[in-house]
Amino acid sequence: MTPYERFGMWVLHRFDAETAHKLSLMALKAGVAPMPGLHTSPALATTVAGMHLPNPVGLAAGYDKNAEVVDALARAGFGFVEAGAITPRPQSGNPKPRLFRLYEDAAIINRMGFNNNGMEAAALRLSRRSHGHPVPVGLNLGANKDSEDRAGDFARVFEACGPHADFVTVNVSSPNTERLRDLQGPQALKALLDRVFEVRESMTKYTPVLLKIAPDLGDEELEAIVEVARSVRLDGIVATNTTLDRDGLASANAGEGGGLSGKPLFEKSTRVLARLSSLTQGHLPLIGVGGIATAEDAYAKITAGAAAVQIYTALVFHGLSLVDEITRGIETLLARDGFANVAEAVGTRRGDWL
Repeated sequence: MTPYERFGMWVLHRFDAETAHKLSLMALKAGVAPMPGLHTSPALATTVAGMHLPNPVGLAAGYDKNAEVVDALARAGFGFVEAGAITPRPQSGNPKPRLFRLYEDAAIINRMGFNNNGMEAAALRLSRRSHGHPVPVGLNLGANKDSEDRAGDFARVFEACGPHADFVTVNVSSPNTERLRDLQGPQALKALLDRVFEVRESMTKYTPVLLKIAPDLGDEELEAIVEVARSVRLDGIVATNTTLDRDGLASANAGEGGGLSGKPLFEKSTRVLARLSSLTQGHLPLIGVGGIATAEDAYAKITAGAAAVQIYTALVFHGLSLVDEITRGIETLLARDGFANVAEAVGTRRGDWL
């Protein structure tokens, strides 16, 4: 981290978490945020769900909720970027305060509630994004809190925004919209995905569809999700979203409601990832998310079964320079272990997590 970035982080952490989030977006829009730049190499470049990634380190959904700064983020060093979640209609989300830093635990609790400007605004912004960079940009699909047809909401957002995205992720795993996680059940999930795939069949381009799942699922639930994924020919699974677990936390904000992300999620999310890798035997691309703060964390996800990874919470504590640090660190670890590229390392140590 440069002195300039260190000062910027110091300033942001003088504000409450949600205000700091907004200020960071303003800095990106104004072009004053530090940009490490994209690092790639033959060892780091990989293909996931048909998408060519210059490196395997992506930005998770939740930061750029309204697809406002996707071009800036695509220049920040990420191998791919995911915006959203986006719902059909704009919604304000849950009451404030709803975002909390847990410094002692290197974690965040959020109960934002899919606050966003809606699919029409997102579609317009995505349609105007630059295509002059090699970084895929995807969109996280959500449902309105008061919707009577949540499965239909995912299809509607895909129909509106899909033509302007390189991939989409169906988010049925946020704990901050009541009963949303019920859609992870096999019957409801298949019905939802069928509707999403009907939309894709009507589109002029093939857009990979991923599914983001919760870390709080048991073995039988994971097996059922994999069966659904196979039956509908899903393009990949993102493992995982935030957790409701609060075991072992030390911070004063540990009792706040919402989803927990960051370091405490690492082991739980990686075990889910390895279980999915075992169930799919490498035949379904997996993206590892949850608690990644170092190159070693990211590499552990890859060797547990992830074809690529995503980060977010660690950026709150370490800044954008972390992207370059993790990317270059993965490259070093691949060379250390004799792997020519990321794909060779995927799943080679998943047994350590089972």
